[in-house]
Order: sequence, then structure tokens, then C-alpha cells
Amino acid sequence: MKILVANIGSTSFKYKLFDMQTCAALAEGRTERIGQGGPCPDYASAIEACIAGLVGQGKPLESLDELAAVGFKAVHARQVTGAQVVDQAVLRAMEDYVFLAPAHNPPYIAAMRALRETVPSVPAVALFETAFFGRVPEQAYTYACPYEWREQHLVRRYGFHGASHRWAAEVAQRLRCAGAAQAEGSPRRPTLRHISCHLGGSSSIAAIRDGVAIDISFGMSPQSGLPQTNRAGDIDVFAVLYMMKEKGLGPDQMARVLAKESGLAGVSGTSGDVRDLIEASAAGNHRATLALDMFVYSIRHYIGAFMLELGGLDILTFSGGIGERGGAIRAAVCNGLEEFGIRLDARQAEAAGEARISSADSRVQVWVIPANEEWIVARAAAELLLRRRATAGP
Repeated sequence: MKILVANIGSTSFKYKLFDMQTCAALAEGRTERIGQGGPCPDYASAIEACIAGLVGQGKPLESLDELAAVGFKAVHARQVTGAQVVDQAVLRAMEDYVFLAPAHNPPYIAAMRALRETVPSVPAVALFETAFFGRVPEQAYTYACPYEWREQHLVRRYGFHGASHRWAAEVAQRLRCAGAAQAEGSPRRPTLRHISCHLGGSSSIAAIRDGVAIDISFGMSPQSGLPQTNRAGDIDVFAVLYMMKEKGLGPDQMARVLAKESGLAGVSGTSGDVRDLIEASAAGNHRATLALDMFVYSIRHYIGAFMLELGGLDILTFSGGIGERGGAIRAAVCNGLEEFGIRLDARQAEAAGEARISSADSRVQVWVIPANEEWIVARAAAELLLRRRATAGP
């Protein structure tokens, strides 16, 4: 079984082709600047270019018949979650939540519709980011608002970056087993207490016990939690209402401010890219320094809260573009936490790829775990197709 996974951005199309029998990636590529003067004016043309590069003599697929499905790392669709074959009902559910995921749902909906038109014989499977958080306890996902909001309008915490946090959780379990095998006779904790930090253009933190998420920094939308590149993250709702009155802004106008003009970019007044902020801070830009300090403060805030909720910590992991390559941010997050059992190895400060960055005497293991969201999506799509085939019978 071969599955193509599409990772959709607002103007980009990245893909990776997997052979599910060998667990090998057969091909990958990307198209940038879709609809912005690049080689592809829309997602349909990007998909056509992708298929043309994959199918044919001497290419990874001899014919389109070899492709079992195209998997998508979808974000939000009300109560629709888990792995789903994309149909009109799924697309309508995603459209209903465009307001809550304006940077994510529209490009995915466009790409899914384009796929159905371009290669109608190949099913599309969406794995929704909310799936990993299906076992978060009720007290953690319920907001202190009128209960009817939750019952009638589904207002609650959902959680996102599920594929990344799931992969980190699986690797953390593997690392524990490997460590136990090396330390013969050492006592094994009955549970694994894990905090997963996915830090990038969009960032979140998850509390995980034995591979199961019990809390997440995101809320009802990906606009919440940690400060993002240009999204506000957590903010007092009355501060938002106050500024709407002060500036005479409607909901859509304020949504744009919170989703496009806020976050690290809004505070720094320059860029939301952490690399740019580090450079500007080194040059003496106070607002860039403030943005970085605020980002690290928020990460530590959630780590502290989740450590308490987990009853301690065994492993802390960093994933995502910043988490995997941002040695300075990782060091700032872990600074001064020796009393909590977290001690970094200075020699591993700039480690990239899967690597332990905590010292040998650190009670809590700290690891860099490169995100592997595409594989999680491919595996979920394959499992769904196999279940459907088994149900259909001979």
C-alpha cells in the first residue's frame, strides 16, 4: 500500500510518498508561492505537478492505481475528528469552523476539493489534529462559561498539533524502553510523565501520561495558548472586548488583528521569526528581546502547570522548527530548573536530529525529537482503509 501525504500551507504544498509495507519514504517535494506568481496558480495545478512527478515509467509509482490514498493533516471540523474519508459532510464541517482556523481550514479545503477534481479515483483521508486529545479529562477541556455553550455550540478546548505530539509520545515510550533495557535491574516507573513542546511558527505544549494526552496549551482554536508568530495566543477576553469598543472593530476585524497582527511580530514590531528576533535582540532591540522573553516565559508557565498536573516529570521533548534547531530557546526554557531535575548538557546545546540534550546526571531526560507528522498521517490513513476493506468483506 502506498500513501501520499499532503502538508498544506496558506501558499505551499509539501508532499511525501510512503510505502506502508516497508515504512519507507519513496519521494518528497514541495511547491511554494501558490497563487502568488510561483509556478502553480492554484492547488489543482500543484497537485497535477506532484502526480506528474510521481507517476510514470522509472518513477516511484508506475501508475496511479498504486496510490491507495492521499492523506491530509487537517485541523478543525467541529465534532468530526480522527481519521476520516473526505466527503461533502467532512468539508462542510471544516467550512463551519473557518472562523476558528482561518489560516488552516481554507487552504486545506481548497486542496481537498482540488484533489477530488484532479484525481477523483484516489480517496482523500483527513487525520484531524484534535484526535490525539480525545482522552483529555472533562475538567481540563471545559471552559468556565455558561454550560449551554458547550452543549449547544461545542465551546470547549480541543487541542491541535496532534500528529506531532503523538509522534513525540511514541518516541518517548521507545526511549524509555531502550533506557530500561540498558539499566538492568533498575526500577521502572509505573507511568511515563512526558511534556511535549512543539515549537515553531505555531507552537503548543502537551502533557502526556503513558502516551495519552491529558492536557494541551491550545484551546478551542489554534489562535490560543502560547504566543505564535503572528497570533496572539492567550489573552484576557475582556481586553479584546475593550479594544473592540475603543476602536469600533467588529468580530471579523478583531479576528484579523489577533490572527495576523499579534503574537511575536505584534510585540516586536518587526518579525515573528525567532531567528530574526534573536538577531535583533543581540543588536539591542528591546522589543525583540521582550518578544523572546515573553515566548520563553509562556513555555515555562505551561511546563510548570503540566508538571504539577502530571505529578512530576520523566521526559521533556522539543519538536518543530524552533524546538529542533533553536538551541538558545531550549536553553532559556530549561535555565534554572535544576531543582526540578532538569539539567542540560552544554556540549549538546546545538544538537539537531534525534538527540538527548540533558546531562548524564539529569533526573529528567530532555530530548530533541524531530517531528514526523507525515508518517502519523500515512499510518492513520492506511489503518482506516484496511478497516473499511475488512468491513466491506469479500
